[in-house]
Amino acid sequence: MAVESLYQKGNDHCITPEWVKQGLFQGWFDPCPLSVWGGTKHQMDGLKVEWENKTFVNPPYSNPLPWIEKAIQENKQGKTIALLVKHDSSTKWFRLLHEANAHFLMFQGRLHFNNCKTAAPFASVLAVLYVKEAH
Repeated sequence: MAVESLYQKGNDHCITPEWVKQGLFQGWFDPCPLSVWGGTKHQMDGLKVEWENKTFVNPPYSNPLPWIEKAIQENKQGKTIALLVKHDSSTKWFRLLHEANAHFLMFQGRLHFNNCKTAAPFASVLAVLYVKEAH
């Protein structure tokens, strides 16, 4: 199977690299985890719940826009939100993050997602929406 086919648009099962999730965002709320609860696969609908003050999101790659919009909304309520997304500045959702004053932290090289044998065929970026301090 070609590397590209593992990461086709619509593959929403890329598990965040452990060193990112546990090393950088340990203890942060994750509104869209890929997990197994009670022996059955369970996917929380993170778009319908209130996010916590520190939230880490690896949104579905097939449609990150609603997650980006939710992240911006939650950030306006005083929450710090970090998103692991494709580095694709040609999209509406990337523009929205830029307009919301996200800080973009680039990765050197391409990420290796936990459940895939090869690195992603695209660059990734952390987009962080910090809480704005009152002056």
